[in-house]
Amino acid sequence: PRPANQPFTSGPPAPQAVPALARATFAGGCFWCMETAFEGLPGVTAVISGYTGGFKQDPAYEEVSAGTTGHAESVQIAYDPRRISYPQLLDVFWHNIDPTQSSGQFCDHGTQYRSAIFYRDSTEKRLAEASKRTLETTPQRFKGPIATQIVAAGEFWTARLPRGATASAG
Repeated sequence: PRPANQPFTSGPPAPQAVPALARATFAGGCFWCMETAFEGLPGVTAVISGYTGGFKQDPAYEEVSAGTTGHAESVQIAYDPRRISYPQLLDVFWHNIDPTQSSGQFCDHGTQYRSAIFYRDSTEKRLAEASKRTLETTPQRFKGPIATQIVAAGEFWTARLPRGATASAG
């Protein structure tokens, strides 16, 4: 017989729920360059290149590259928050861009190469703003103001390679 203080169970124990993967979206210049910053990090399960932050539905690579869609080349990162945190991803992001450039990154110029953090909820927004404030208040860190945008995430469009391009182009 079962003791009175133990719950009744029948069969094998229930499997533990597996937490869903989280997503983070960043723009930091050429998306192929941003991919390599996040690929292989413990807890990161996928890094997808694409476009977000603009007005054109389902834009083509050539349209975004021409700067006519309002979109920024971006990466969407799928990650396990038990293994890597959103603040850790923010740290990787900040270390791989020049946050003082408002219209491009390094040798890529145009608003399609701007830097931005696309937040999904108030927690991500708060964490992104706090990380930006930390950069702004670090003495002698940068020669100009931080230009990286922090904006609400919208539709993310997965990049399709232009005709004749290979994934190693960029």
